[in-house]
Amino acid sequence: MVTLAVQAGGLSRRMGTDKGLVLLAGRPLVVHVLDRLKPLADESLVTTNHPEGYAFLGLRMASDAEPGAGALAGLATALEAASGERVILVACDMPFVQPKLVRRLLELAEDHDAVVPRRAGEFEPLLAVYRRRCLEPIREALAAGKNRVISFFPSVRLRPVDEAEWSPLDPAARSFFNVNTPEDVAIAERMLAEDGGSPEAKPPQGDKP
Repeated sequence: MVTLAVQAGGLSRRMGTDKGLVLLAGRPLVVHVLDRLKPLADESLVTTNHPEGYAFLGLRMASDAEPGAGALAGLATALEAASGERVILVACDMPFVQPKLVRRLLELAEDHDAVVPRRAGEFEPLLAVYRRRCLEPIREALAAGKNRVISFFPSVRLRPVDEAEWSPLDPAARSFFNVNTPEDVAIAERMLAEDGGSPEAKPPQGDKP
């Protein structure tokens, strides 16, 4: 079973409002992400400390035990709430995430605990697939005062996915474009306009892997 967990628990300081609800082409950012990736999962949920704002989605919500504790605590929240053994973790501000890249991460997670893209030598842990067995190492890292998402990586079967492997699936690295500021919203609007009728801009069709 596969769970899609969209993280909408950030503080959104640069945006000035809840990023997941910011409109892009008339639809909230979180909806763009869900439309693209829901077909890959058996269930979808949203991690947010403001569930009332996301009630319109009709999805299960999960809130952090300690709001503001950071991204690693948010990952723990997602894994605790997930029913699936494999969990697609994606930030709510990544409206151009490419389903075929995520499908490949899911395939690799059959044999690994954490499958995480790496770009320019840096991990992209908020667009990755984690197995629920990562939960205990994450709790241990948090208990030791480690808050970086990568803190628990040495304790699990990690599968980095470098650019040579993922770039054929997403040559323009669109999956990693984050909408963090009002200026980014304008850029994203232009990107959508440039897409026109490109299949890459449309939600995926077909069965999950």
